[in-house]
Amino acid sequence: MGWISAIGPALTTAAPYAVGFLGAASIAQQRAAGKYNSSVQERNALVAEQKADAIENQLTLDLASFNKKFIQLEGSTKVNTAKSGAVIGSGTAKNIEVANLFEKEIQENIMKYNAEIGKTQAFEQANFYRIQSNIEKQKSTMAQLRTVSEVGGSLLTMAG
Repeated sequence: MGWISAIGPALTTAAPYAVGFLGAASIAQQRAAGKYNSSVQERNALVAEQKADAIENQLTLDLASFNKKFIQLEGSTKVNTAKSGAVIGSGTAKNIEVANLFEKEIQENIMKYNAEIGKTQAFEQANFYRIQSNIEKQKSTMAQLRTVSEVGGSLLTMAG
């Protein structure tokens, strides 16, 4: 027991410094974790926005492909109409042409609508990730404040 009583005053003197140092280290770690978690969410937001751009680019490609196929369909319809001996641009041939144009318009509108829905969802996801980023920052700040409060309480009980 002699050595414990000999180092007791030194430990009592060093304890507040140790608590302060450990508290500062904990605060720095909490700050770093908060920044990292926030940056992950910001990166997720950027990926979601890039997804919206990809949806727009895919729509452009889909519309171009659809229009190419439609032109081919129109051509084969006119050839088949001419082969049958019907007059192109009159009667049933005209009705088929009008119906095909109407259907083309509907299909293009459906593709555009679906792309808009996809882009909107991607942007909403990006907004959600940004909100999560802010929450991570707030959680980090609250953890730091909690640590400061605990360290302060510990130092006060040591002094008193």
